[in-house]
Amino acid sequence: MYGFFLTLLVLDALFLSVVVLLQAGKGGGLAAMGGGGGTMTEGVLGGRQATSFLTRATWVSGAAFMILALILAILSSRGQEPGSILQSEFQTAPAAPAPVLPGGGEGAGGAAPPAGGGGGAPDGN
Repeated sequence: MYGFFLTLLVLDALFLSVVVLLQAGKGGGLAAMGGGGGTMTEGVLGGRQATSFLTRATWVSGAAFMILALILAILSSRGQEPGSILQSEFQTAPAAPAPVLPGGGEGAGGAAPPAGGGGGAPDGN
């Protein structure tokens, strides 16, 4: 079901993009692309008919996009149990402490670091 609505949303987004790009801006849009008078763009997509059709298609496609996005948001949140993030952090088990080896060392190695703070960069003398 989720995949079906997601496919519809993507197709609607593509259709909405095409419809918006076809609309006439300040320069005339697709209706001005035909060149001379009497062409197909002037008769079919030019003037008031193109404006009302493309405007209506934009509104319908935009409304469908919003509704599909809302449906997908609801479907994606239903699979999870609502709860607080803080509660989920406290319910996890804490990490086990490192084992203490006989002889005072912790973890692997067990050797004490050399006296004098060795292990850094040479002092350059």
